[in-house]
Amino acid sequence: MITVEADAAAVERRLTAGGLSCPDCASAVVGWGHGRERSVRGPAGLMRLRPRRCRCAGCGVTHVLLPVVALLRRADLAAVIGAALAAKAAGAGHRRIAQALERPAETVRGWLRRFAGRLEAVRGVFTVWLRALDPDPVMPDPGGGAWADAMIAISLATTAAARRFVLMVSPWEVAVAVSGGRLLAPGWPGEWINTSSP
Repeated sequence: MITVEADAAAVERRLTAGGLSCPDCASAVVGWGHGRERSVRGPAGLMRLRPRRCRCAGCGVTHVLLPVVALLRRADLAAVIGAALAAKAAGAGHRRIAQALERPAETVRGWLRRFAGRLEAVRGVFTVWLRALDPDPVMPDPGGGAWADAMIAISLATTAAARRFVLMVSPWEVAVAVSGGRLLAPGWPGEWINTSSP
């Protein structure tokens, strides 16, 4: 899977121009149909998503091009899940968050539990990205708990990315891009990510 921008036309142009590369061997990828269409829930209701597929010209592996607005295997957009995570960092419980987002309490509790199991890893990964994106970063002070620290790291990395690349980007699009869409997926971050030393 490769995370790409949300603009399908821009993704298609990059794909046609050879501007996307295979994460396995770095060769160019070419269009290879589409994934299964599915509905995802956004802040304003349902949205249809049919991700593009591609195939590596070098190693022959196929990949799904996941837009940065969605997380792997989640029925809600990253902005909705991110709002739940931020509300938890502010002290809200899963039932109140679920009610505010109009989502099932079990779904929200699942997001929070998954994220709670990787708070320190998320903080570490996004702090490393902050240092990589900003030549002179202001490192975050402790924010009053693991949840707050993780949210601060995501926010600062987003600010650094926006400043460096002159973009308007949401924290949750950055979170999807950094995690490869796997922010709440099992096995992220993998062993290849060194969060102990930037």
